[in-house]
Amino acid sequence: MINNIWTGDKVRLRAIVPTDWEKFHNNDLDSDSARLCDVIYFPRSEEGTKNWAEHQASKGPEGDSIMLAIETLDGNLVGSINTHGCDTRHGTFKYGVAVFREHWRKGYASEAVTILLRYYFEELRYQKVTAHVYAFNEGSIALQERLGFVQEGRLRNMIYSKGQHFDEYVFGLTKSEFES
Repeated sequence: MINNIWTGDKVRLRAIVPTDWEKFHNNDLDSDSARLCDVIYFPRSEEGTKNWAEHQASKGPEGDSIMLAIETLDGNLVGSINTHGCDTRHGTFKYGVAVFREHWRKGYASEAVTILLRYYFEELRYQKVTAHVYAFNEGSIALQERLGFVQEGRLRNMIYSKGQHFDEYVFGLTKSEFES
């Protein structure tokens, strides 16, 4: 049996391909999900989403920052995960994960994050990861806590959505905490 670092028991991480456009486009129509992950953007045409997927498929990592698709082992696209703010000098990076609504609460996000962290800690020598989570995103808060992240900070009134301001939490996890 071949061992692939990007594959877990439920999901694998892979590059985004042009044919992923439709699922990403449909996900963009879910305003509540968009709000939890980032912000609600202006509507994008199908052609615009196709161009976005083409662009994602043709570009590689920028340094150690990357966006990857999350798919089930039978090849069903269920979301995406990305790294950003990768600082090789200090060994720190940030990540974000988004799972399409119909695939919530199946363990896909947890496993995708674990796969990503294993790679960054064990292969790229990073020593700490942080995640920024909106105070109203109870699912993401629970995910960070379940994965062993510690809430390290609270940025007051950082996010404006649904007509009001919300706090943003900063969660962190060190390599040694991940290993234990």
